[in-house]
Amino acid sequence: MRAKVKILITVTVALLIFLSIIQRPPATKAATLDLSGEINGAPYRIRVPEVWNGTLLIFAHGYRDKADHPGEIDNRTAEVAPNAALEAPLLAQGFALAGSAYKDNGWAIGDAIQDTKDLAVFFRDNVAPPQRTIIVAASFGTFVGFKSMEQFGGIYDGALCLCGAGAGATRLWDSEIPLYLGYDVVFGIPPSWGTVGEVRNDIDFDTEVLAKLAPELGNIANFPKFEFLRLVAKNPGRGITPPPPPAFYPGWALTDFFFLTEARAELQRRAGGPFVQNLDQDYTLTAAEKAYLAGLGLPTPVVDAWLAQMNARRDIEADAAARNYVRNNTDFNGKIRHPILSVHTIVDPLLVVANESAYAELNAAKGKEDLLFQTFTTGVGHCNLTGPQVLTAIGAIDLWVRTGVRPTTAQFPAGLGFNSAFVPPAF
Repeated sequence: MRAKVKILITVTVALLIFLSIIQRPPATKAATLDLSGEINGAPYRIRVPEVWNGTLLIFAHGYRDKADHPGEIDNRTAEVAPNAALEAPLLAQGFALAGSAYKDNGWAIGDAIQDTKDLAVFFRDNVAPPQRTIIVAASFGTFVGFKSMEQFGGIYDGALCLCGAGAGATRLWDSEIPLYLGYDVVFGIPPSWGTVGEVRNDIDFDTEVLAKLAPELGNIANFPKFEFLRLVAKNPGRGITPPPPPAFYPGWALTDFFFLTEARAELQRRAGGPFVQNLDQDYTLTAAEKAYLAGLGLPTPVVDAWLAQMNARRDIEADAAARNYVRNNTDFNGKIRHPILSVHTIVDPLLVVANESAYAELNAAKGKEDLLFQTFTTGVGHCNLTGPQVLTAIGAIDLWVRTGVRPTTAQFPAGLGFNSAFVPPAF
């Protein structure tokens, strides 16, 4: 039996008017609706325009830091679009919008999937049955998007996944080990932080990690060392050259090290132990990469010595139960039944664009390649998508769901910053 829904606001006159006319066909005039409340502990918000086109967009937001250190405050705002500035144009185009803040911040993916589904059901039962329900997911929220399309094909008709985690959680977390291990070899990890395979469960990025990392990043003499770390970690993707500082460096390291430490610690607590491993990893650089580093003043013998030290430490093994916890709800099986459109910046320092290769390979292996369309933008940064790019993608997935006709590259023009010729590297 579905859990009882608790609504925390009084029903407004506008809602009564709206509910009185839900039998009218979509795209006829109704009262606008802006409804907030809570479903099973998860704050939500719903917005419906005066003229509704029949499509409900449910937004699955990205990672939010859990307030688990002094001075931190949880963000419990329910967002209905990837950017607040997009709400007005989306409503003007006739879309109904909804979003959940989830029951908890941090790595609460199981809750996030259920909370998003509960919101879709609540809208159908208490507002009006949509003709189409599409998940719009960003970053961490793409775990919700990809997994929900596998689990709830009867509820969702399509998904737009922005800067997605297509490789799945276990591969993603394992892929961060080269950066942290390399950092330990080059700079040294203080014992108070824990180990490469298991960070201390209550480590604080701001007061501990950043205090050491910021001066290292600020010393220009260390730039070649961080370039070694970037290349061995394949960030933003092998063969992709990021722009010169300050567009990519040092920001990429700050973002990645937050997730390597504090965010990983929060997930370790949920999982009950360490969940990463590097037993099957091999640390190498190409001749071209070594020549590049040599040009920065980092001799090849030094680089080779660091790689040898890293390869001598391929013995990090996860706790089996903790790894299974992470795998649950965050690794994908490719068994989708409805269209998924993904958009990714080519130069993404956190969820690297190679995630798209991993997800495409999974869907192709399941014979679902016709249900996936991927496009890329020239933006620099994690989820650094423009408003016109997001609106274009929403229009494309809505049209695909309505007509059953797969998009073409012509729908994503270069003039808006799309790159239709780009092929992402292997994960």
